[in-house]
Amino acid sequence: MKKTSAEWMELRNQHVPPGLATSTPSFVVRAQGAIMIDADGRELIDFAGGIGVNNVGHCHPKVVAAIKDQADRYLHTCFHIAPYAPYIELAARLNELAPGSFAKMTMFLNSGAEAVENAAKIARYATGRPALIAFENAFHGRTNLGMTLTSKVKPYKFRFGPFAPETYRMPYAYCYRCPWGLKHPACKTACADHLEEFFINQVAAEQVAAVIAEPIQGEGGFVTPPPDYFPKLQRICQKHGILLIVDEVQSGMGRTGKLFAIDHWGVAPDLITTAKSLAGGLPLSAVTGRSEIMSKPHPGGLGSTYGGNPLAIRAAQAVLEVLVEDGLLQQAERLGTFLKARLETMQAEHELIGEVRGKGPMLALELVRDRETREPATEEAKQITRLCYEKGLVLIACGNFGNVLRVLMPLMIGDEELDRGLAILEESLLEVAQGATRRAAS
Repeated sequence: MKKTSAEWMELRNQHVPPGLATSTPSFVVRAQGAIMIDADGRELIDFAGGIGVNNVGHCHPKVVAAIKDQADRYLHTCFHIAPYAPYIELAARLNELAPGSFAKMTMFLNSGAEAVENAAKIARYATGRPALIAFENAFHGRTNLGMTLTSKVKPYKFRFGPFAPETYRMPYAYCYRCPWGLKHPACKTACADHLEEFFINQVAAEQVAAVIAEPIQGEGGFVTPPPDYFPKLQRICQKHGILLIVDEVQSGMGRTGKLFAIDHWGVAPDLITTAKSLAGGLPLSAVTGRSEIMSKPHPGGLGSTYGGNPLAIRAAQAVLEVLVEDGLLQQAERLGTFLKARLETMQAEHELIGEVRGKGPMLALELVRDRETREPATEEAKQITRLCYEKGLVLIACGNFGNVLRVLMPLMIGDEELDRGLAILEESLLEVAQGATRRAAS
C-alpha cells in the first residue's frame, strides 16, 4: 500500500533524528528536469536543486545512461586497490578545464566537506605551515574542520565544539553590509587590503598555509565580491607564500554561467574544491590544484575508500559533456541574463527587496524591512518560502539572518516552468508585503 507524504513524515519522525531538518513535508517519488513529484502526486517546481546539486536537472538522460552502463561493469574496487580508467579520464578533464595554464592534478572524494578537509591537508603539507584563514559568512561543511571554517554558529556549529585549532576568520567583501561602512569603488577594496593588517593582529603571514574563500558565498547569502577583490587577495597571498584555496562546491559546475565561478574574476587559484553538481546527483567531490602542490603529500597520505566511486565518476563525465559539449553553459548564461532582469524588476516593485546579487543564474534577493536601515526581513523570508511551497515552488533561504532567497533551479529549466516559478515567487512576495503593510497600518 502506497503511503502519503504525511504518513512518511510520521515514520521519519519516529526513525530519523530531528537534527536532520527538512524544509518541506513532501516525500519525492519521481523527479525529471526541474520538476519533482511527491508521494501525493503533487508537482513541485524545483528552485532549490537539492541545494545546488542538480545543475543539469533531475535524472538527465546522459547521466542516467552513464550510471546504468557502469552498474553493469563494476560498482566498487577502491581506486587504491584496483584502479580504473574513468577516474584518470575525469581527472585529466578537470585539470584541462580548471582555470590556470599551469600543470594540474586532481583527486576525488565523496563530499564538499571532504574536499575542503583534503585541500587544507595538502596546503599544510606543501607549505609546512599550520594556519588557515577563512571568512565571515563562509560555509565549508559540517566535519570538524569544515565547521571550524564555517562562520555561522546556529545551526551549524552550536554545541559541536571544540573546533580545530589554527583557524582564523576575517571579514568578507559583503558590500551591501560593509563591515567598514564604505562603498565600492571609492573604498579601493579595503576588505582585501585588510589581510595585511590581519597578519599583524591575528596571525603572522609566515604561519599561514592558505586562505580559503568561496567566490560567491553560498549559505552565507550569495555574497558576491567586486571585480577587483580576488585579484588583490591573490596578490597578497602570493607576496607571502600563502596558497589560495577557492571553494567552488556550490558555485561551480556552471552555476554562474561559467564552469568555475572564479573565472568571473580572472583568477587561477592554487587549489579548487568542487562537489554538489559535479556528478549530477551522485556523491562526488574533487580537489584540483597545481601539480607541484598536489604532488607534495607522500604516498598513502591522501585517500578515501569510496572517493571517486565508479558510478559517480561516470556520472560526472556525463555532466561535463552536457555542460561543455552540449551547450548548457551558454544556456546558463542566457538564463542568468533573463533572471537578473526579472528579479531587478521585482526589486523595483517591492520595497521588501533590498538587493539583487550574484553572477549568471546564481542569484539571490536580500529581503529587508527598511531599505535605509537594512533591517533583515527574516520572518518575511520564512513566510515567502512557505507560501511558495504551498503554491508548488520549492525555494530555500540562506544568509546569516536567514533573510536571503536564493534561486538554484536546474540550468536546463523550461520556459514554462521558469515563468510559473517566478510568478509564484512574485505572488508570494506581494502577499507577504501586503500583510506587513496591513500590520504596520493597524
